[in-house]
Amino acid sequence: MAKESMKAREVKRQKMVEKYAEKRKALKEAGDYDALQKLPKNASPVRLHNRCKLTGRPRGYMRQFGISRVTFREMANNGLIPGVRKASW
Repeated sequence: MAKESMKAREVKRQKMVEKYAEKRKALKEAGDYDALQKLPKNASPVRLHNRCKLTGRPRGYMRQFGISRVTFREMANNGLIPGVRKASW
């Protein structure tokens, strides 16, 4: 489990990116890079990092499911993810 502060920080960044998205787009189209530099650093979508929705784990993230590989395996073995089952051949 990730620390709650790390999860909260990521949520805060996501909100900031959404808040400044339109303004960033307008400044980029206008070519006003000085004004773009004056926006908060966390307003840039590049600073976002994918985290597991359940545990907050930052590594081994599976985009298709929104969870980490560890959580995915546990849930798949318990039959909690529809359409996913263990391979055997």
